[in-house]
Amino acid sequence: MICENHTRVTEFILLSFTNNLEMQVSLFILFLIIYSVTLLGNFLIIIVTSVDPALQTPMYFFLRNLSLLEVCFTLVMVPKMLVDLVSPRKIISFVGCGIQMYFFFFFGSSECFLLSMMAYDRFVAIGNPLRYSVIMNRSLCLRMAVSSWMSGVPVSMLQTAWLMALPFCGPNAIDHFFCDGPPVLKLVTQDTTRYETQALASTLLFIMFPFSLILVSYTRIIITILRMSSATGRQKAFSTCSSHLIVVSLFYGTASLTYLRPKSNLSPESKKLVSLSYTVITPMLNPIIYSLRNNEVKGAVKRTVTRKVLQKLDVF
Repeated sequence: MICENHTRVTEFILLSFTNNLEMQVSLFILFLIIYSVTLLGNFLIIIVTSVDPALQTPMYFFLRNLSLLEVCFTLVMVPKMLVDLVSPRKIISFVGCGIQMYFFFFFGSSECFLLSMMAYDRFVAIGNPLRYSVIMNRSLCLRMAVSSWMSGVPVSMLQTAWLMALPFCGPNAIDHFFCDGPPVLKLVTQDTTRYETQALASTLLFIMFPFSLILVSYTRIIITILRMSSATGRQKAFSTCSSHLIVVSLFYGTASLTYLRPKSNLSPESKKLVSLSYTVITPMLNPIIYSLRNNEVKGAVKRTVTRKVLQKLDVF
């Protein structure tokens, strides 16, 4: 279907959260604080795991990649969301919407695969501790990381190209705070059943496939832990996996509500809250979770901060 007797949409209006000026200002301050904490926490993880000699292991190599992904992931939508909260015109061009959607899908899919790689790393560390450094060598870790980043390319290209090629001839108000698939899909002026089927299939492939790898890895991890004779060993093994499990639960639990049911019965406000949880809140919580539940990271942060303070004191 082409846009006969209608002008094709060239820009979209992002309705964001509210039209109340005071509420917009309050939300702007709140999200600015959250975004600042997100950047600070993830950059701190990146720096600490890069410079501290004790953290030059595959586990922290993947954690560094996860933090970098979170920074890129939030960069796609949060700055635009902050601008819209204090701007009278919440406009995004048609091309800009497609670009935002592409990178959102790209980084989201990449994170799914990276989380599965991190689960495999934990399985090797617990199941084959004596051969861990041999199996998870630098070359393999690098290939796994690159594969995780590149895995987002097919789904982002497919989803974005197909969706943005559909006819947009009527309404252009997106009831959301960024260009996400389901709310943009509502503006298409033709039957979208075929696209929804394709979107569900790609979601199952590019999101649930890595999730199934995580389930397999942790099933084998649990079996290995239960076979351990030492209670201390079991506790330590569970401790090394707990942070990753929390992050996986937060990310998949909220994202599945949106993408496994593109046209669910949730209200637009509820969908925005769900989207906020995995696009804004989870990236902020990830470095906090890994820092608070990991003594090595806490120790490395203290050493790094102490070193910087001492260097400044030496200057004076």
